[in-house]
Amino acid sequence: MQQGRFSDLFQRLARSNFRSRFHLKEKDRQYIQEKGMDTIRSHARDFVRTRLAPAQIPNDGKQTPMRGHPIFLAQHATGCCCRGCLYKWHRIPQGVQLTQNQQDYVVDVLMTWIEKENTGK
Repeated sequence: MQQGRFSDLFQRLARSNFRSRFHLKEKDRQYIQEKGMDTIRSHARDFVRTRLAPAQIPNDGKQTPMRGHPIFLAQHATGCCCRGCLYKWHRIPQGVQLTQNQQDYVVDVLMTWIEKENTGK
């Protein structure tokens, strides 16, 4: 787990009333257990690549549902739900395609939140 790597980020997110209200539900934990963390990471990569990485997103700010998949919750909890939030929380610029390193960073943030929530640590 990379929780230490993101400790400053998670401390800032914890101070946000909006971001701190997101938590995995039992249904999400069951889904993670059934699919496994490798599959969840694969889903995260796909969601980031298709919904967040393009330079221009027609429905930016509305492309991430509030429920339906553990990664969607993680995106809202970590400020990785749209390009505006990516800039606000992570200083990743808007209007340009995300690099592979930036996509990997976002996936690592999402998976760290999932692991933290799933283990309760």
